[in-house]
Amino acid sequence: MGNLFGRKRRSRVTEQDRAVLQLKQQRDKLRQYQKRLNLGLERERALARQLLRDGKKEKAMLLLKKKRYQEQLLDKTENQISNLERMVQDIEFTQIEMKVIEGLKIGNECLNKMHQVMSIEEVERIIGETQDAVEYQRQIDELLAGSLTEEDEDAILEELNAITQEQLELPEVPSEPLPEKIPEVSPIKNRPKPELVAAS
Repeated sequence: MGNLFGRKRRSRVTEQDRAVLQLKQQRDKLRQYQKRLNLGLERERALARQLLRDGKKEKAMLLLKKKRYQEQLLDKTENQISNLERMVQDIEFTQIEMKVIEGLKIGNECLNKMHQVMSIEEVERIIGETQDAVEYQRQIDELLAGSLTEEDEDAILEELNAITQEQLELPEVPSEPLPEKIPEVSPIKNRPKPELVAAS
């Protein structure tokens, strides 16, 4: 039965993903092969010992030659596994690099579009207009500040002082003179003596 809506779904699996999967599968097969070789080597070593005990030295020698060949195969297999793992890592890292490059490309295109919208001449024009507006406002402020008379300045200062005094609200200063010396009273002398209570 086909897709319900007649559209083929696009697979998210890339060629690189397939290659990585195949490499990992091959690596796993080699590891299984290694395990089989290791088990075989142990059996053959045990069998060679048994043959030597039974006095069959030539058969034991032949078995040890076979074992030696399988050990060489095991070393080659280990090298192949290392190569496969290195290849997988290289592909995965290259995929990351490609994503970074794609991101940089998109960012660069975006910056170029923004630069086209706002050219250097446009920025210089806006800065110039802003500086003109600031200068114009400064001139207006100077004119307004210069139109105040000395009486206006004094009135403004008086109002500022009045507002400051309202905010402080300090207590009034007493009009009577302060006494010269305050009599000293010892708190211990005037305190009544506590009565001793006998313990019952």
